[in-house]
Amino acid sequence: MNQQVIELNCPGCNARVTTGQKECEWCHKPIIISTFNSVYAMAMPEVNQYAGAYRTALAENPDHPDLNHAIGMCYLKLGLHDKAVSAFEKAMEDNFDHSETFFYAAISLLKGKKAFLAPRASIDRIEEYLQAALMIEPKGIYYYFYAYIKYDYFQRKGFKTDPTYRELLHTAEQTGVSPDDKEQLFAILNTAEPDEFK
Repeated sequence: MNQQVIELNCPGCNARVTTGQKECEWCHKPIIISTFNSVYAMAMPEVNQYAGAYRTALAENPDHPDLNHAIGMCYLKLGLHDKAVSAFEKAMEDNFDHSETFFYAAISLLKGKKAFLAPRASIDRIEEYLQAALMIEPKGIYYYFYAYIKYDYFQRKGFKTDPTYRELLHTAEQTGVSPDDKEQLFAILNTAEPDEFK
């Protein structure tokens, strides 16, 4: 696992910073985007600015897992799903114990479409990534997304599956999933929450 601290230009103001800093001392913006919350409210030009700074830093440090994860988040927000999957998979190679990387790779594999429309090979990879994320850290939102996959792909197509989407929804609620997490998930997925989930 390659977690070295490297220098780069701040994605917000272009000042010289390091990946060891949480935020820039000059513009007070985050250096490394680690969650979708960080990029969710950003305007698209700002997301492009961050992606450009990360591309430049990755040219010299292509195996840096934090930078690959961060640019994956930017690509996901920009709707560049294939690039997001590639970035998250690269981050996985070098940091295989970061559950969110697997989770966001799974989301990216849907390519902004409903699970119902995804090819079975993509659904199989999504399940693989979600199971890996849950093994690392059993978060409610992971179970909730898994329930969506089970509902929108398997249930709607009439496939029997175990666990069922209802069982996964129950586990998500027991584990703790917030309304904000749900809202953000379906915003990323670019679809409405199924009525069966409400």
